[in-house]
Amino acid sequence: MSLESHYPSNCPFCRISEAYPASSSTPIPSAPDPTLVDPNAFIILSSDHVLAFLDILPMTTGHVLLTTRVHHEKLSEVPIGPTAQALGYWMPLMSRALAKTLDVEDWNVVQNNGIRAAQVVPHVHFHFIPRYSEGRRPPSKKSKGDTFEIKSWKMFGRGQREELDEEEAVVLAQKIRDALKQEVEALEKDTVKL
Repeated sequence: MSLESHYPSNCPFCRISEAYPASSSTPIPSAPDPTLVDPNAFIILSSDHVLAFLDILPMTTGHVLLTTRVHHEKLSEVPIGPTAQALGYWMPLMSRALAKTLDVEDWNVVQNNGIRAAQVVPHVHFHFIPRYSEGRRPPSKKSKGDTFEIKSWKMFGRGQREELDEEEAVVLAQKIRDALKQEVEALEKDTVKL
């Protein structure tokens, strides 16, 4: 199998995967350089099998994408094995880290398969979308108008996303990484060695 079949050059998530290889010491990088790809990527997780980063067009503050490192267009193409296990391992940890970091009780985890299902990037990924009190989100620095609009029932329609504020993203990604590290440490402490 060629390198192009693992990481198609036209896939933005594959470019992120190549730019941020897994570390042998920790899957949660301390301060990854967001400028290694264009547009910038605010990495939260970079393991052997999966990556997580802030969505560049977030629906709410803290919208995170969890994706496979190797290119698979749809969830049905992900082989049963280490990648599927890694997705299952990191989903609850990411959920807890986001809930703690953003002080939210509710969030969506959404995964779209194919263009008719609103999949924009043809590389399997899960959206973690925090839902704030009363379905409202706090304003970002670049927001125009009333950003405290209700977001509860809107999912992937047009006109409801804003560009990610990069200054805020640096700080937010670090906070989520810190919370994710705490979740991993707590899990390791509570895990019984057999």
